[in-house]
Amino acid sequence: MRTERVPSPNGVNILYLTLGLAFLLVGGLVQKKELYTGILITEYLIILLPNILFLKFRGYSLKKVLKLNPISLKQGLFTVLTMIFAYPMAVFLNYIMMLLLNSVSDSLPTGVPIPSSWSEYWLALFVIAVTPGICEEVMFRGTMQSAYGRLGEKKALILSSLLFGLFHFNLMNFLGPAFLGLILGIIMIKTKSLYATILGHALNNGIALSIGFAASSMLERLEEVASGSPQLPSGFEAIAALVLLAGWGLFSLVILFLILKYFPKSQDTPHESEMFDEAYFEQDDNQRVYWIPVFVTIGLFAVVNYMYFLAG
Repeated sequence: MRTERVPSPNGVNILYLTLGLAFLLVGGLVQKKELYTGILITEYLIILLPNILFLKFRGYSLKKVLKLNPISLKQGLFTVLTMIFAYPMAVFLNYIMMLLLNSVSDSLPTGVPIPSSWSEYWLALFVIAVTPGICEEVMFRGTMQSAYGRLGEKKALILSSLLFGLFHFNLMNFLGPAFLGLILGIIMIKTKSLYATILGHALNNGIALSIGFAASSMLERLEEVASGSPQLPSGFEAIAALVLLAGWGLFSLVILFLILKYFPKSQDTPHESEMFDEAYFEQDDNQRVYWIPVFVTIGLFAVVNYMYFLAG
């Protein structure tokens, strides 16, 4: 029986690199063949299953490491409000990156296809919102944030958030996910429950999907209106969109700060209060954290994005 209560940072760093390689080599291929099937394979077989096996085969408790604790109705409502007001800032951050990349490259990702019917919408909601909410939260707010907790709560929050953004391997989709990872990590700290972050992650993806679906249904009508209106210069359009998104994002950020300030906290359970005590650290006092797997993943991120945005 293991004496450690959570995995070591070194263990999860190796896991992170391994799954990153699998994501690039296998996930990309299966998603190109058929997107939804590919996403399901990527999320459940490349992300979720290896994390569960990593914890079980090493003798860790899933309940303790992943913090499978119930949440109150009030915490659930605060989680919903948090993600509603976090979404605009994530959109703004991704838009900034899109503008920067658009100035140096014509190759911008097209994003996930928008459903064209209600049946497609419900399927997409499961594949694009619920599935990543479960699988990615197990890895990042569960396995990784718990392991990095050995380095301190703030370091764990920042590292797991940045590595969450990096794991998308898409520079245009880095700042938004990193910011959302930070917010989800705070929710984890407040609630001490993976269920809350799964709810938040799924809700964020669901909001994005729903907005796209609603907008697509009105696209033809908007195009008809736009065809009879004066056309604005593309540069002016970009600036106008930036100003609107900035205003929307900053307003939402103020509300978000207030929500997080009054977010109801959960008390430490006995096993959590002992998770990082002195005896726990005894065997790791002289152990260095090796970041080579993370640096290799950052290198892969740089190469992938250079080839996509610049080399082409």
